[in-house]
Amino acid sequence: MLHRPRKRFGQNFLVDQQVIAEIIAAISPQPDNHIVEIGPGFGALTTQLIQPAEKLDVIEIDRDLVEALKQQFASEKLNIHAADALRFDFSALGRSMRIVGNLPYNISTPLLFHISQFSDQIVDMHFMLQKEVVERMVGVPSSPQYGRLSVMLQYRFHMEHVFTVPATAFRPMPKIESAIIRMMPIPRSDLTVRDEKILARIVAAAFSQRRKTLRNSLQEFMKESDYAALGIDPGLRAENLSVTDYVNVANHLSA
Repeated sequence: MLHRPRKRFGQNFLVDQQVIAEIIAAISPQPDNHIVEIGPGFGALTTQLIQPAEKLDVIEIDRDLVEALKQQFASEKLNIHAADALRFDFSALGRSMRIVGNLPYNISTPLLFHISQFSDQIVDMHFMLQKEVVERMVGVPSSPQYGRLSVMLQYRFHMEHVFTVPATAFRPMPKIESAIIRMMPIPRSDLTVRDEKILARIVAAAFSQRRKTLRNSLQEFMKESDYAALGIDPGLRAENLSVTDYVNVANHLSA
């Protein structure tokens, strides 16, 4: 099938067989797994995932690729959802999902936030992302990579940068390197923030002007007495607080 990659869908197709084998080894699909693949494209990973998996759901927005997948794979093992993953209701697929995918770089951050809403139904996730995004996801406090994405995802997931993927593994070849990340949901019982909306607002405000001190960036939310009660120096910057610090701030304000 002749298919011209579409920029509006952020399409870069994985073609390196060695990299594909390494990704499958990292996922380690088992016969009783319920695997959900986002953006299967030409089926480079799908072909390997469908062999051991009992059930495989794929979500693909490109109608031409949907038709190609229908012709390539038997319908009894592959359930194709012609949909936009950004708007897809993952809860409709049931529980114990293992989600994988080569995520379009142009929507990776909002897509990660969207999927995180369904973490109670997810066993784990393995994604191919822009290397820079993966570095931000696993960034540690007081580092340049640490930011809003780090805090909000580290609150919900244990994450591991598995390995880096060179640009030469794709067609067309992107201008940047990619990386595989493994994400394991933290059990709901271990999530201690009282109001996640307040947490999200605080983190967004703190990092919106990351060179400012907390005293300035959070002046809408925090007074000097709040910092004193929490034992936090208002002269620090957003990147100096840990995920636990942000949870404590959110809980203090929601109380």
